Amino acid sequence: MPIRVQNDLPAKKIMEEENIFMMDENRAMSQDIRPLEIVILNLMPLKEATEVQMLRSLSNTPLQVNMTFLTTSTYVGKNTAKSHLDQFYLTFEDIKDKKFDGLIITGAPVEQMPFEEVAYWDELCDIMKWSTTNVTSTLHICWGAQAGIYYHYGINKIPLDKKMFGVFEHTVHNRKEPFVRGFDDVFYIPHSRHTTVDPDEIKNHPALKVLADSEEAGICIAMAKEGRQIFVFG
Repeated sequence: MPIRVQNDLPAKKIMEEENIFMMDENRAMSQDIRPLEIVILNLMPLKEATEVQMLRSLSNTPLQVNMTFLTTSTYVGKNTAKSHLDQFYLTFEDIKDKKFDGLIITGAPVEQMPFEEVAYWDELCDIMKWSTTNVTSTLHICWGAQAGIYYHYGINKIPLDKKMFGVFEHTVHNRKEPFVRGFDDVFYIPHSRHTTVDPDEIKNHPALKVLADSEEAGICIAMAKEGRQIFVFG
């Protein structure tokens, strides 16, 4: 699949070295096809490494994808050069009047803090509220999943007595849901976290549906609003 990014995004060169087709802005303008519009709210400190991870995953679709990278304006980390953020990232103020096919909210190294104490929590809440009207489907990952399910459904995270770390066996449920189409009945996925969510709270919530879980690691994938909200814990 061609992923459309800015011509000079550093991650573009890495993708091309891995034989992943990256379409620059000039070539994309000549394509007579409506691309998917995807925005990634990158909350990770090492943003360039996360860009590469996201682009690798998104390269598995046959569709053309226009990528927009989003960062917070209320908090600016020290691990990514300001020049990189200025050149390749937008803020919520820049996109709030636009519509997107998909939003990905990444994890962040703040899982042991109360949500309300995270420096950009209010801004993140504004983005999650906006996503309910301006985004077709939102994928919340890792801490992003904990934040999303807390904001939308009031299910708070719970501290673990011992860090969960390892690769765990998971079972797929609700197999007819498109998100898990192609999954094996049993699959393995890594977890590395100090907190969790109560599986019973998710299973008993009328708006939520469990797509995959583990006897050891708990809920892995949950869904709401007919797939408009996906939560992947890890």
